[in-house]
Amino acid sequence: MSTVGIVLVALVIAVGLVGIVVPLIPGILLVFGAIAVWAVVEDNVTAWVTLGVVAAVLAASTLIKYLWPMRRMRAADVGTSTLVAGAVLGIIGFFVIPVVGLVIGFVLGVYLAELARRHDQRLAWTSTKHALKGVALSVGVELAGALLATVAWVAGVCLTQ
Repeated sequence: MSTVGIVLVALVIAVGLVGIVVPLIPGILLVFGAIAVWAVVEDNVTAWVTLGVVAAVLAASTLIKYLWPMRRMRAADVGTSTLVAGAVLGIIGFFVIPVVGLVIGFVLGVYLAELARRHDQRLAWTSTKHALKGVALSVGVELAGALLATVAWVAGVCLTQ
């Protein structure tokens, strides 16, 4: 692949990394897709092994992204319906107050769902904090997996040059 092609793949990976933090962009898919395009164009053993490593890392991080935070939230007694309420109000909030409304809506949705469930403001806020920590952990795990995939890709690029 030419230098321009590698730079384009790197830019798509960078957009994917941003997309992990900004939930409007399918971050992990962009990272994987860009590396897959690179592997197809390179079409050598190193590129395919790199793609295999990247796929394994991203699959593991995606699995951990869902299992680890959910286990912590269940231990804190934060229900799935609470997270759904947060997601729904987050989406509505995004359209009411662009970008920032996503976070505000999520927090408000989780808090209101927990307040309706527990009938205690203090317990509802405690659950809201646990939900926010779970979401932050989820994003952190996904970002770590994508960064490891990026490092694997950079190593693959160096080995094929």
